[in-house]
Amino acid sequence: MPHTVALVQARMSSSRLPGKVLADLGGQPMICFMVDRIRRAKRVDMVAVVTSDDPSDDPLADATEAHGIATVRGPLNDVLARYVVGADAFDAQTVLRLTGDCPLIDPGIIDQVVELHRSTGADYASNIDPPGFADGMDTECFTRALLDRADAAAREQPEREHVTLWMRDPKSGATRANLAAVVPGAHLRLTVDYLDDLDLVRRVVTAIGKDCGYFDILRLLQQDSALLDANPHQRNEALKT
Repeated sequence: MPHTVALVQARMSSSRLPGKVLADLGGQPMICFMVDRIRRAKRVDMVAVVTSDDPSDDPLADATEAHGIATVRGPLNDVLARYVVGADAFDAQTVLRLTGDCPLIDPGIIDQVVELHRSTGADYASNIDPPGFADGMDTECFTRALLDRADAAAREQPEREHVTLWMRDPKSGATRANLAAVVPGAHLRLTVDYLDDLDLVRRVVTAIGKDCGYFDILRLLQQDSALLDANPHQRNEALKT
């Protein structure tokens, strides 16, 4: 089977909530909490964090390495280049793009996206094209060949910063497949960009545990709508760094 590597992009200098990836969640840094969940995915061969070589990200690299998480570093403002560095480092044939502000990512959804990628033979598969799952479940999977094509062809700063914009543009010529949600959830927000996002995620973990699945979370939010009332922010459409 293809060597499938999940690369989680993360940095300390988030414009909206600096340092969020090291915020406490379930008694550990949020990025480590997230990686532990990704490691439960059956169709992922390894997980690594890709951060920047800027000194501001030294604490992040220290934390992930202390947790036994493979960590690679590249340009702060060229996230696409970071993914190339990560793919090179681990000889990835298939790359998963995940963002470090999605600590509740469901390993089952990750497996479904990887399986969709394999079964269709698409260059790019995801659950965001268009989005059907809650923001915070975003999973993208693509071939190493497509990553290299994007690195060579993407010139605009948003394309370099958001990694897969060029891949999803019809001009790329990439074949694409999308995982549809059984239960529509695109209106829900489980990512962490603001303090109230972090509060919601912490309350979810406290209520149903660190190993909770996506449908466990949906049931909780249906039962306790006050959790959502405290979090008014809009979906970020996967444009994350």
